[in-house]
Amino acid sequence: MLDLELDDGVAAAPPYEQIRSQIAGHVDSGALQPGDRLPTVRRLAEDLAVAPGTVARAYRELEQSGVIETRGRNGSFVTGDEVVSRAKAAAVAYLAETKALGLTAAEALELVRTLGERPPHS
Repeated sequence: MLDLELDDGVAAAPPYEQIRSQIAGHVDSGALQPGDRLPTVRRLAEDLAVAPGTVARAYRELEQSGVIETRGRNGSFVTGDEVVSRAKAAAVAYLAETKALGLTAAEALELVRTLGERPPHS
C-alpha cells in the first residue's frame, strides 16, 4: 500500500504536487521499486479524498519526468532499470556503513571522489 498524506494548510503545496513529490520521494528512497504498480487514479483519489483529476495530474507529471510509466488499462508502474536500482542499494549500504564508522555523508562522498580519481590498484 502507498502511504501518502496530504497537508491542507494555508501554505501547503497544491494536492497534485504533494502527491507527485511524495511518490517521487518513495521511489528515491527505495520504498517503491522499479516495476511496482501504483494504485489506480480512482482508487488513490478515493483514499486521499481528492478529485481523480488531481491524482491524474500528479501521475502525468511523474510520467513526464520518467518516474512512472502508464501502460493503459494495465495501470501505472514505477520505471527504472536494474543498474540504477542496484547502484542506489549499494549507495545506501555504503552510507550506512560510513555513518556507523563516524563519517558524515560529505566525508563519505569525498572519499568516493578521491578513490574514483585514482588509477586502478592505487
